[in-house]
Amino acid sequence: MAHTQPQDGPGAPPVLWQPTAADRESSRVVEFLRWLERERGLAFADYDDLWRWSVEELEDFWDAVWRFFALPASDPYSAVLSDRAMPGARWFEGSRLNYAEALLSGASGDRPALIAVAEEGPPREISRSELRGQVGALAAALRDLGVGPGDRVAAYLPNIPEAVVALLATASLGAVWTSCAPDFGLRSVVDRLGQVEPTVLIAVDGYRWAGREHDRRDVVAQLRAVMASVHTVIIVQSLHPAAPLSPSEDLPYSDLVARPREPVFERMDFAAPLWVLFSSGTTGLPKGIVHGHGGIVVEHLKALGLCLDLRPDDTFFLPSSTSWMAWNFLVGGLLHGSTVVLYDGSPAHPSPDALWQVAARTGASVLGMGSAYAAACAKAGVVLPGDTRARLRTVIPTGSPLPLAGWQWLSDQLGPRVRIDSICGGTDVCTAFFGGSPLLPVWQGEISGRWLGVKAAAYDSDGRPLVGRVGEFVLTAPMPSMPVGFWRDPEGARYRSSYFETFDGVWRQGDWITLTERGSVVVSGRSDATLNRGGVRLGSAEIYGVVESMPEIADSLVVGIDLPDGGYSLRLFVVPAAGVEVDAGLRERIVRALRQELSPRHVPDEIVAAPGVPRTLTGKKLEIPVKRILQGTDVDAAVSDGAVDRPDLLSWFAAPTSPEPRPSR
Repeated sequence: MAHTQPQDGPGAPPVLWQPTAADRESSRVVEFLRWLERERGLAFADYDDLWRWSVEELEDFWDAVWRFFALPASDPYSAVLSDRAMPGARWFEGSRLNYAEALLSGASGDRPALIAVAEEGPPREISRSELRGQVGALAAALRDLGVGPGDRVAAYLPNIPEAVVALLATASLGAVWTSCAPDFGLRSVVDRLGQVEPTVLIAVDGYRWAGREHDRRDVVAQLRAVMASVHTVIIVQSLHPAAPLSPSEDLPYSDLVARPREPVFERMDFAAPLWVLFSSGTTGLPKGIVHGHGGIVVEHLKALGLCLDLRPDDTFFLPSSTSWMAWNFLVGGLLHGSTVVLYDGSPAHPSPDALWQVAARTGASVLGMGSAYAAACAKAGVVLPGDTRARLRTVIPTGSPLPLAGWQWLSDQLGPRVRIDSICGGTDVCTAFFGGSPLLPVWQGEISGRWLGVKAAAYDSDGRPLVGRVGEFVLTAPMPSMPVGFWRDPEGARYRSSYFETFDGVWRQGDWITLTERGSVVVSGRSDATLNRGGVRLGSAEIYGVVESMPEIADSLVVGIDLPDGGYSLRLFVVPAAGVEVDAGLRERIVRALRQELSPRHVPDEIVAAPGVPRTLTGKKLEIPVKRILQGTDVDAAVSDGAVDRPDLLSWFAAPTSPEPRPSR
């Protein structure tokens, strides 16, 4: 494969990182390229050439992924892809495999499988043999409780080893997993877990966050009472290890895993349900997104191995809630023999750099974080000491577009040796669509490219592909980890309406993206929260990037409102930094910055001081529900308050303080 040094062409942003010969030669993707040449006689000129083959010759590419990673399965598949039509593409028919078996056979040796870190106390290591023994023990206990293929096991657990053990034990039996983090309230948990009618609930008695203890025993008791399908509750005693349990109602988790056992794996059809993930639930009952054993395994082999470049000697740290697909993605690191770090705590407690300190203590080499956290570190002026980044090879901002100030701060702190691998994915496929590669440069403010096997395009409203202009993000070919369906959607009507109503036979993700001439990607925000002024579409992420780079602004939210008279109002809500007043002078500085750095069209009609910005529990700004509230929808109808970090803010948006006079564009 030929390698050319990237150049800062006309209009191109600065290159923050570019691969050295050593970066390329030590990477998993170059190992894969050597295998392709040796086994298939294939050679590729560059990454774009490899990507093009991976999306045009889907059958050959995914067959190569399966064989390169030597995926264990009991029966050979009759065809890699029986039908490319979407929805309904059929993958690897005839094969039988098990997700837990694939993960637990990922590696051997002395490196730990898991490193568990809490806000207090030293890191705790769990070896691969210990993990395997606990999975086998819990699986045996679940089997004794009557759990088998197709039954559902639900968890109300934080990001702790018990959650990983429970997931793998459930999957080993061919049962279906689903989970909520314990920061979710009763209504939100029932809206999610109640849909799947679990027979067993594995729950924690409480958790610690930002230095405070949160007792959840009352919520667990209520869940037991309202979810009639649950016949057994297994309690993880985290906050109250010595508290007595009711023998008629609860089983102590610690007793069930006390005697290690070798797990037995039920090999399942490729498309057999593995887990149910849920959408954010900000606009009605959350969608239960069902993924299959095989689709997740082959996708995470490809995504984490060939794209993210995860290796057996890596320590992978991606702090996440068990309610977010990033947690499932993190656990997938076990497929590659990597050590997975589980952090149960706040990334900013007791100091803004707490997450970085955890990374240093655990020797993390691949570190993920929410883009909002990276931006907050930049805003707080965090300075990372040298030992904090000593082991880091890759840092992954994700979850939302990263403002330019966040890019610059990461680059300044990490230097040219560490790759900033901004990725963009979705719960829908439990992976990333876009990200970096050891073969691609990193341009400031841009995601390096489309990942292998992801045939993504930007469409205009008539379904014509665009380059260099903002368009609707679509997939024109299937991926193995696309949902096998939605829960309680037997005819597939809700599934089809979610992705396939806009363009026939084409998956519409619901984001605005720009595919640049360089092959990189810029994500502009949700297309269903689009700012559309005078027929020109504006990305909310662009506005956030400018406004939130101002030291006077701590946070912001922008929405576009269609007015009854046919007009349009672009409203910007800003949360001032401590001690700052949103006065006429600050409003004028915001207007000037938006006009100069973006365009006059980006200047809002109203700039309103707000007490805060409501987000989902996974950190996404609630643009759509706030827009609906401002257009007159009742708060209760616009969003489920149990899915929001600060429900009190929603009432404020229903009757916000009157803004100052509209600024002039």
